[in-house]
Amino acid sequence: MTTTGTTLFNLDLANLMEEAFERAGGEIRSGYNVRTARRSLNLLTIEWANRGINLWTIEQGQIALNQAQIAYNFPADTIDLLDQVVRTQTGIGQTDINITRISVSTYATIPNKNAQGRPIQVWINRQSGTVAETGLTISGNVLAADTTITLSATPTSLPQVGFINLGSETIQYTGISGATLTGCIRGQNGTTAAAHSSGADVYLNNLPCINVWPSPDQSDFYTFVYWRLKRIDDAGNGRDNQDIPFRLMPCLVAGLAYYIAMKIPEGQGRVDRLKLDYEEQWLLASAEDREKAALRIAPRQMFI
Repeated sequence: MTTTGTTLFNLDLANLMEEAFERAGGEIRSGYNVRTARRSLNLLTIEWANRGINLWTIEQGQIALNQAQIAYNFPADTIDLLDQVVRTQTGIGQTDINITRISVSTYATIPNKNAQGRPIQVWINRQSGTVAETGLTISGNVLAADTTITLSATPTSLPQVGFINLGSETIQYTGISGATLTGCIRGQNGTTAAAHSSGADVYLNNLPCINVWPSPDQSDFYTFVYWRLKRIDDAGNGRDNQDIPFRLMPCLVAGLAYYIAMKIPEGQGRVDRLKLDYEEQWLLASAEDREKAALRIAPRQMFI
């Protein structure tokens, strides 16, 4: 007898939901069953993000730091940063230097946030990434190079520093003076600076971002290099594979079966057993999905 010689087994979303429904004591009979399973699956993956680090969702990125610019945004699906450094120069002459993560209370006590130098501290502002209506419009046309934007009224609902959307463009502003947004940095979050006509709606963009201190003392020299934890891909339209490594598939099925059992009549008598199975599978999965490198401790001494 020979083996198949293949290692391609995976569960597409349809088979994954079918397996979970069978464990919960039911079966997929309608489009609503598929919709409710997809909803539970999305909630389950969000729970996984809360439970700990998902190694397959770690993504490296970098941001070029500009002179005197304090805040920089991340993609909206960023959950948190795991590590970060400031890189000076490029190529063979580059050097990665540690930058210390600080809390909002520590950042708030810095007397002069506009001081310039090599950034040595960073506050990570973990915003939701949602876009909200402000009820405001722009007063007068805005050109692609404009660094001030006048609004239809004083923006009482906007933070003092943040991001707005005009059309398809994301714009960072660094201050508010009356009804005017000042210090606007155009074309943020991968968008392109563009002209906008008077009366265009203004939306608040709650992008996750960082504030560095001191602000960079030059452009084209410092790069903020980071490793971020991003959200697991959504369940999609029911025809895609789930964004889960094959080794964690048993845990995913067990968790989805538990979620489904809480919602269907056939599963009420199985909830406790399915929960125990899910927790056991989670322990196995989390023990496997972890760093296996040797622990390295680097002592540092700081003086305030």
